[in-house]
Formats: sequence, C-alpha cells, structure tokens
Amino acid sequence: MRKVVCRCEDLSEEDIIHAIELGFKDIESLKRFTGAMTGPCQGKGCMMHILRILSQKTGKSVEEIGVTTQRQPVNPVPLYILSGDEK
Repeated sequence: MRKVVCRCEDLSEEDIIHAIELGFKDIESLKRFTGAMTGPCQGKGCMMHILRILSQKTGKSVEEIGVTTQRQPVNPVPLYILSGDEK
C-alpha cells in the first residue's frame, strides 16, 4: 500500500525514505531533492509528516531538524492582484 505524504507533489513515504537513504538528511536538501513542500500548499499539508519521517530515520528530534524556510508569498495571492486589474 502506497502512503502519500505530499499530495501536491505526489510523494510517498517510500520516496522520502529513499531520499534520506541517498543522503538528503536535512529538511532543506530533502525539499530541494524531492520537491516536497513546494506545491500549492507550501508544506501546510505535508511538512509535519516529513519532519516525523526524517526524525525517525535520522534519530534527531523535530526541534533539532527545524522547519524549512518559507518564501514569499507565504499566503496565496489571487492572480488579479498581480495583473493590476480591478475585480
């Protein structure tokens, strides 16, 4: 049975574990290698699951691992605002 961890990027628990086994053992490199936490939800739906898996596989606490850097925009921006059109 496939356990989906990141729905936005269609990543399974096995994908995350495989990346950790390849040496991506910190949240930023794991994010860049897998694309996790880069979809529309920006990690709101998957970050805690990924942190749990990373913690279990590396033996580090979630506090030691930390969280990924959120980049702008943290909250979604409607496209009409960027286009300059009034709604």
